[in-house]
Amino acid sequence: MDLHARKISLTARRDAILADLARIRDELDDPLPQDWDDAAIEQEDDQVLQALGNAEQAELKRIEAALRRIETGDYGYCTICGDDIAAPRLDLIPDTPFCAQCAPRG
Repeated sequence: MDLHARKISLTARRDAILADLARIRDELDDPLPQDWDDAAIEQEDDQVLQALGNAEQAELKRIEAALRRIETGDYGYCTICGDDIAAPRLDLIPDTPFCAQCAPRG
């Protein structure tokens, strides 16, 4: 496993999430329209944006934890059992702290 490439990939995703979160914050700060119908639609849009922001914040935390594990040499090892996390699993979920067997418990 190429940790340098993995770190670059995780860092790029982290930067993209930070940009998305900044855009979401800007859109949520926009004033509501004066028209009631438009305001109702805008509030629904804001709720969707907040949900997206929450999901991205959770992903951001997982990515930052994975980057810390890379720095400490713990990346690629399950945080529950200590076994290796299979490379194909890390390819699919690069921020996962769990092997496939421990993931349901994590």
